[in-house]
Amino acid sequence: MEQTSTLSRNITITGLVATGISSMIGASIYIVPFMLQKNVPGIGPYILPAFLVAAIPALFAAICYAILSSAMPRAGGSYVYASRSIHPYWGFVASFSQWFGLSIVIGVVSYMVLPFFRDVCVTMQWSDLADFFDKPNTRLFLSLGLLWSFILINIFGVQTYQFTIIGLVIITFLLASIVIFAGFIYKETDFIQAVFQKDGVQIKRDVGTFNWQQFLAASSILFASFIGFDSIAQAGGEAKNPSKSLPRAIFITIVSVTLFYLLFTFAVYRMVPWNFVQDLANTKDISVTSLLNYVLPPFWSVLVMLGASIALLKDLPSMVLSVSRLCFAWSKDQLFPEWLTQIHPKYQSPYWAILFSGSVASLGILGCHFASDIFLGIDIMVISMLINFILICVSVLLIHHYNPILAKQIAVIKNPLLQKLIAVMGILSLGFLLFIHIKNDMATVQKAWYFHASYVCGIVMLLATILFLFYWNKLRKTGLTKTDYFKILPAE
Repeated sequence: MEQTSTLSRNITITGLVATGISSMIGASIYIVPFMLQKNVPGIGPYILPAFLVAAIPALFAAICYAILSSAMPRAGGSYVYASRSIHPYWGFVASFSQWFGLSIVIGVVSYMVLPFFRDVCVTMQWSDLADFFDKPNTRLFLSLGLLWSFILINIFGVQTYQFTIIGLVIITFLLASIVIFAGFIYKETDFIQAVFQKDGVQIKRDVGTFNWQQFLAASSILFASFIGFDSIAQAGGEAKNPSKSLPRAIFITIVSVTLFYLLFTFAVYRMVPWNFVQDLANTKDISVTSLLNYVLPPFWSVLVMLGASIALLKDLPSMVLSVSRLCFAWSKDQLFPEWLTQIHPKYQSPYWAILFSGSVASLGILGCHFASDIFLGIDIMVISMLINFILICVSVLLIHHYNPILAKQIAVIKNPLLQKLIAVMGILSLGFLLFIHIKNDMATVQKAWYFHASYVCGIVMLLATILFLFYWNKLRKTGLTKTDYFKILPAE
């Protein structure tokens, strides 16, 4: 296959927003705001304010992404931003850690989807199909099948990808709206009465007490729900009118997702007393479905469960796009194997980069299957993304000094002082969250050191450093490292 010169700039602002939303709104919204009552005892009625506080550092990071995307609309956004604003080493090491974490999480998500569909079958009393989904080998091969289906969708080009991702986002919102409507249709008294009739339990309302330590711990966990908008930047090489559409898509996504999180969580807690959620979470794993089963008819409960399944499934296409474009961007800069830059002559997709990233994600599925640990990959992703977000804020802080030519291309928040203020606020708030995550990770009792995400991230960044030095030495022999090669944008 002969390589074409460019990627296809066919992703509309709708497709970009759908990409960001699909990476941010997953099945966690159906579980985390309620299991948090167990994981952070004492958070009580303050889940909603904790969500709002968690959005603040994400907003600072999103603004920094928007600022840089307007000046550097290329595939592999976060890598390109840091490499052109600070130094290619920092861009490569941070984005490599991000790529590794996301690739593993793609495998984790693929592996987690099947139990959601199994639970739908159990509720529908399709016992044979539920047993089929529950078999270990079936789960393994179906997970691999789901992953590679979305890899093919990405290879078939941005038009196929865009059609798929927009459709999945619409379905997710439609099914999630059932939860929101139920929260406003049923009153707290209706729920209390339903629990008494079904379980014979009389719920007593509790006011709760505010605790700053618990509140900040909850906010640091909820922050993980906001990290997906980075995928919009990775699609910078395929966006229409990118200097305008990328920043707009980032702003629209972060605002709409925040409003959705707040509305969804408010609707449930408006109907369900928080102290009942806490008591139930301390005895078993719960979700929106297990709470709404008290008031919703069985048919609607099944649709809510299906909504959680689709919400998780739709993470896959956007994450595959994100990780593959990072590989493509490194290769364009000659910091990774050159064959990963090859573009399909018909579909205009970086098919080798997609296949390579998909293969690494498949290892995540195998790890879940044989090691039975799905949370390590998620923790690795959160820490690596926090490091990456901080680096993007540093890029905004330094771009005027390191690369004044590209700094002049910024079309969003053009005032340099305001840019730096936003960047500093982002560094401080994201740095605090990173400290909390690493502290909690190191305090967790694990069987072995390699179950600590902090250690794994450190090893991945060391590996990235070795790879960078290898390719940097090759570039040094060509003389490119002494030129402005890394101060200009990669070719389209």
